[in-house]
Amino acid sequence: MEVKVTWQEGVYFHGQAGKHTLAIEGPPESGGKNRGVRPMESVLIGLASCSAYDVVSILAKSRQPLAKCEVDVTAQRADSVPKVFTKIQLHFRFAANEGAKLDDEVIARAIDLSVNKYCSVSQMLTAGGVQIEHSHTLEELSANSNKSND
Repeated sequence: MEVKVTWQEGVYFHGQAGKHTLAIEGPPESGGKNRGVRPMESVLIGLASCSAYDVVSILAKSRQPLAKCEVDVTAQRADSVPKVFTKIQLHFRFAANEGAKLDDEVIARAIDLSVNKYCSVSQMLTAGGVQIEHSHTLEELSANSNKSND
């Protein structure tokens, strides 16, 4: 795996992975102008997307009628430099296809397998001493819930 990060100006960078570019920037107090995600936010996005990828794959193999999977992430960091993550909470929100029902036990097991076994990002962070907790809720699919086309 290879990526490249190129300094643009100030504390603004472009991260390149294949043909995809990610805008990365330090916080305003360091001169950032809010043009990209913060480096530590990108770690949280990596964790959430890695785990969601596993969970969605497991649920598909389990024939769960999944219509929505979103992950809300909150994190705590150490007070002193280096301000590493100390604790991360992943909250998964799911909805079934219209007229269908998701199995709560299957979902709980899929999340547990991802966070504690399959997700490489989770395993790397845990090995570094980060406590990762997870929870989930099952929601009704609303009319304005839709999948991103990205």
